[in-house]
Amino acid sequence: PDLCTAHTGLFQEMVKSQCHFINGTDRLRFVERNISNREHFLHFGSDVGYFVGDTPYGDKVARYWNSDPEWMEYRRAAVDRHCRHNYELSSPFLVER
Repeated sequence: PDLCTAHTGLFQEMVKSQCHFINGTDRLRFVERNISNREHFLHFGSDVGYFVGDTPYGDKVARYWNSDPEWMEYRRAAVDRHCRHNYELSSPFLVER
């Protein structure tokens, strides 16, 4: 087969995480976005505390993940594990600039 015209079956999945800092660590927000083939299908916000589907597939995944208390506790703790921890490590360097 001609490799230039053959379908590759390429599949891309990506998770992007962000920390939002408001007034230092007085108010922190952890946001995770789940992307499949360039489409946001699911997101989590620590201010809401659960996953929200952005597509029908994302709704199914959100229901499944939200039903697991241990997994949800891990996700909710991400604001401290990632955001607060990294802020405390980075702030002396960033504040001096």
